[in-house]
Amino acid sequence: MSPAARPRAAALALALATALAGTVCAPALAAPAAGANTKAEVSIPYEEFTLPNGLRVIVHTDRKAPIVAVNVWYHVGSKNEQAGRTGFAHLFEHLMFQGSENHKGEFFAPFELVGVTDQNGTTNQDRTNYFQNVPTTALDMALWMESDRMGHLLGAIDQKTLDEQRGVVQNEKRQGENQPYGRRISAKLYEALYPADHPYSWQTIGSMADLDAASLDDVKTWFRSWYGPNNAVLVLAGDIDLATAKDKALRYFGDIPASATLPDMAARVPKRERDTEETVPDRVPQARVYRAWPVAEFGSADGTELGLFAQVLGGSAASRLDARLVHADRIADSASVSINDAEISGTLVVVANVKQGVDPAKVRAAIDEEIKRLIEQGPTAQELEQAKTASRADFVRGVERIGGFGGKSDVLARCAVLLGKPDCYRDELKELAAATPASVQAAGRKWLGVGSHTLIVQPGDKPASSLPETVRAAPATRPAAIPAADPRFKTVASTVDRSTGVPVTQRFPDLNFPTPQRARLGNGMEVVLIERHETPVVQLAMEFPGGFSADLGKKVGTASFGMAMLDEGAGDYGALQLSARKEALGVELSSNASLDSANVAMSALTDKLEPSLDLFADVVRRPRFEAAEIERVRAQWLAGIKQEKARPQTAALRVLPPLLYGAGHAYAIPFTGTGTEASIASLSRDDLVAFHRDWLQPDRARVFVVGDTTLAQIVPQLERRFGDWKAAADAPALPALATVARPKAPRVFLVDQPGAIQSNLYVGELIAPTGDAGTIDFDFANGVLGGEFSSRLNMNLREDKHWAYGSYSGSGNAKGQRPWIAQAAVQSDKTVESLAELKREIESFASGSTPISAAEVAKIRASNTLSLPGAYETTDALMAQVSADQRYGRPADYILEYKARNEAMTPELAQAAAKTLDPAALTWVVVGDLSKIEQPIRALKLGEVEVIDQDGKPKR
Repeated sequence: MSPAARPRAAALALALATALAGTVCAPALAAPAAGANTKAEVSIPYEEFTLPNGLRVIVHTDRKAPIVAVNVWYHVGSKNEQAGRTGFAHLFEHLMFQGSENHKGEFFAPFELVGVTDQNGTTNQDRTNYFQNVPTTALDMALWMESDRMGHLLGAIDQKTLDEQRGVVQNEKRQGENQPYGRRISAKLYEALYPADHPYSWQTIGSMADLDAASLDDVKTWFRSWYGPNNAVLVLAGDIDLATAKDKALRYFGDIPASATLPDMAARVPKRERDTEETVPDRVPQARVYRAWPVAEFGSADGTELGLFAQVLGGSAASRLDARLVHADRIADSASVSINDAEISGTLVVVANVKQGVDPAKVRAAIDEEIKRLIEQGPTAQELEQAKTASRADFVRGVERIGGFGGKSDVLARCAVLLGKPDCYRDELKELAAATPASVQAAGRKWLGVGSHTLIVQPGDKPASSLPETVRAAPATRPAAIPAADPRFKTVASTVDRSTGVPVTQRFPDLNFPTPQRARLGNGMEVVLIERHETPVVQLAMEFPGGFSADLGKKVGTASFGMAMLDEGAGDYGALQLSARKEALGVELSSNASLDSANVAMSALTDKLEPSLDLFADVVRRPRFEAAEIERVRAQWLAGIKQEKARPQTAALRVLPPLLYGAGHAYAIPFTGTGTEASIASLSRDDLVAFHRDWLQPDRARVFVVGDTTLAQIVPQLERRFGDWKAAADAPALPALATVARPKAPRVFLVDQPGAIQSNLYVGELIAPTGDAGTIDFDFANGVLGGEFSSRLNMNLREDKHWAYGSYSGSGNAKGQRPWIAQAAVQSDKTVESLAELKREIESFASGSTPISAAEVAKIRASNTLSLPGAYETTDALMAQVSADQRYGRPADYILEYKARNEAMTPELAQAAAKTLDPAALTWVVVGDLSKIEQPIRALKLGEVEVIDQDGKPKR
């Protein structure tokens, strides 16, 4: 008998009947009929109850997949910390992923054995949340785990655990600071906008000094003070009903005592009396201007109008800042506006990347002029309607998912925690509909006056990470006194025997992958459809073979640049007009290239499908390739390449593929797809027209559709727009993908990043193409080495040594040989030791000297197969699977073949697949401060060492 089916004690049944009687239900809107083309509005009906100990439980039923989203929000964030003790909330997010008193081991481990999807935890100023989607039959396990860390955590936290996770957090902090315009820049911005005693003035991740100083007593006191059920909300969304939720919530959480109730903080938006400005140096390729204001908090009367103001000003490619700075004056390569609408104050931030050679003061002045003009004149009716449609469309797309960021459980939890009202999104949607040009204008006038801070980042010789970090004095009392528990709440006895350990899930849902429907247009173009009517959205993609590999023998980056230009003006629309039309329709439209294909994709609201398809057809068939727009995008592209070189991760991924494949191979290119500065500078309009003519051929195209439509509806619509499209007689053949021999000895390439506080380690070699018979086996084996959180590499460098925030390995799909790559970003003073550990782990994995165990096989098998029933909850996931199957020539039932092979895996088969890797033929790339790490790396004797620049050319 499974734990869920065990009879409950009479006392527990009585408590359930009496204490949970006050159920609140939100009315549901009627669901639209399939293909009904109704207006894109979505409701999230919910029911809720509160346990006697204060835990608020919210339930949303969605039966489209056999999974339940478990989402726990603690109303505890960095704003609840004290100056001098910062970073505790985020540190506890990490500590709560360690073992609890009744589960010795990583929190992730039981979840990996049941096929969890979308699992994570995050912290911000206002809350800490933990979420995961589990198969319906694994809900007892998930609730046992969440309740064990809520009520039974502290006995499992010792000094060793604290030191380990402190190290991981500090490497997460270093990783964020080791980027151009990194975490230290945002710290400067918030410290300027908020006074030192304001809880938004410090970073959620905390200061290095506070993390170093945190004692075991400090962190345990922090947890005992606030992490009670009365400060939490549990949302259960998906394949669940109210009765089941009441039973299980009380069973697993009812006996956890309440803590003190964390008092709500009143809104505290700083009233700054003057504008301030600061210039900060950073090792970056171009200047950047930040303009920021404290603004209205989340849920305030002006919040929605401010969001619309931001959207009109800089929220899209059709915004005023884009039109002025990027298109008209061409003094910036990009401009954007965002709002962090937090609980006690919002922050509106304008960001502009200054075009090289332009004075940042000129960009700053133009930003101010556009803000002033929008405040004085207000948005036009058309601008406002576009902004409303875009905002509504974003919401609709987000709530297709039951869990994860922006999903239904996330929306309900945020509203409940920050405003006490789970359906506060309804108010926001009403306010969105009711907003007028005058109300949006008034919000901008009220909040974007005196009191801004301008931060200008100027290219310099030293990275911003070298700037001193603000250190605040700790409170005199260490540790602070634990406040008394809230006497209003009481516990209920539980029949759960935690000494027996984590509930074992015995049954799992079946995989029911939908059968694609197929049709052809009059010109032979294949159409593949999967219907999905729960959300009024249609996803459509037209895919052509070629991609980056089509650049072989031509200018590198042509495919990516050419595809990017498709939606920079098409048909009757110039670039800005096209962006405005997209925003007005609420359609997401993108065109891009990848290694083996080129793709034009669209996500359209069902009620706007016809005009969205018109726009899609213009982009595919009638791109304008206007000379002025080519020059504008070229300048942005060249600036982007410089940014890639300045960022250690992308710098490595630019140089590693050419090293692996060698000159003359179609894949011997930066895997970012952006090409080189020389090749992009030399591209002409003729090159782009030729690429479009040669490679976007209807006889090679496949159309994939997933969402709220039917074949009877979509095929005629496509026929009208594409049925007369004829293939060119002289289209070029696809490039041959040569097989490359591995190097005869290991090689090490070093790229200098002066002043880096971390080293980015990459190691790779080539393996067989995706279509190879051994692909499933190798990918399974790689899961043991570096494909999961609990795989060998991450458990070593993160959890054991805590030298890195994470370390993983894997291989993407490719029609030619695939690149297998392992990576880690490690603290600089552990570079050599980390390289040695990576080498040891790869060698012992490939040789079998540390053989793959039955437990490791069971874990990867479960992770790969038990997650499948819930893996295709979204149209994005279905689209990705169906298009990949077509691209790589897989059968229509490939996912069943994949599942069967994973279920048949044994340690012996996995170990045989591990031998695919040859440790004697590895190529290493290390990006870091060579003044600190070069000589020790040479002394390690990994292989022949060569120093190269960011273009992969020898430097010495």
